[in-house]
Amino acid sequence: MPCTFPQGPSPALPLPPRPHSLLVPLQGHGPPCAEPNISGENVGCTSQVWGWDYNSELLGSESQAFSTTLQMALEQKVFGQHLATQVVLKALSMHSRHKQPRKPLVMSFHGWPGTGKTFVSKIIARNLYQHHEARRRFVHQYDAVLHFPHAEHIKQYKEQLQNWIRGNVSVCPRSLFIFSEMDQMPHGLIDSIMPYLSHREAINGVYYGKAIFLFLNNAGGDKITEVALDHWRRQKGREEIPLTDLQSILSAEIFNNRNSGFWNSKLIQKNLVDYFIPFLPLEYKHVKECIQEEVRYQGHQEDEDLIIKIALAMSDYPSEDRIYSSKGCKTVASKVNLAT
Repeated sequence: MPCTFPQGPSPALPLPPRPHSLLVPLQGHGPPCAEPNISGENVGCTSQVWGWDYNSELLGSESQAFSTTLQMALEQKVFGQHLATQVVLKALSMHSRHKQPRKPLVMSFHGWPGTGKTFVSKIIARNLYQHHEARRRFVHQYDAVLHFPHAEHIKQYKEQLQNWIRGNVSVCPRSLFIFSEMDQMPHGLIDSIMPYLSHREAINGVYYGKAIFLFLNNAGGDKITEVALDHWRRQKGREEIPLTDLQSILSAEIFNNRNSGFWNSKLIQKNLVDYFIPFLPLEYKHVKECIQEEVRYQGHQEDEDLIIKIALAMSDYPSEDRIYSSKGCKTVASKVNLAT
């Protein structure tokens, strides 16, 4: 079944842009579904259209290779997020091992801006699909502000969103869907995809169990920071923060928060979100690591005094203690640009 882009609302209504992925062509058939080529071995079908090989399944050594590669990427590139990286690695590793998962993997990332939610989602995409063209076709990014800007058009958005997901999964069951700015999502919109996230064998011949859904949300960030700050004031390390406590807090917080995108959401009522993943506020030492990485990326020599100066300036919360960066590492690149 080819994936066709939905017709959407009538021309009289402003249409949202297409999601940031190359959706399957309007006419004709797209290439075969690309399973992640983890091992580099030619064990799956070959696309004559695009000219690279795919794994038809993630089995045995391929699944283990994926987990190992993902673990290395998370450990080396993500700073200060031990809770998030542990859960992400475990969830993806378990999901990839199954030929027929009982339901799609659904993870909701929460935390202040700049704490790594988008960055981790990119690491997941790059490790699932190592070839750029595969990522372009099978990783689908939706920005609530860009793609769903008008709450009064929610009916049309629901139809479009359902068509986008159904069409893309019909072409590639292991599609990755990333929803950013969830706190800007029109109320009730995300519930339109509830049937695709449930425990079902197939819907109208389309099986959704291999798909992965990531929701990126600033909502809940203040609660996470409260817990982290309380541990710091009690002279406890952030490594001692219990994950289960934070997940329970997040679930309740976003369900009752009008600005979370999940307010009174059936996805939460039906327990369809598998993991609520907290991204902790970044401390001075984590921001410093971000700056060092950015300095190297921009090709500058490391100037320890400069790095310390930028990191101290970015550590601004709370005002009396200046433990955390309220912007995380979000503005690090511009700070380094100005200072070098």
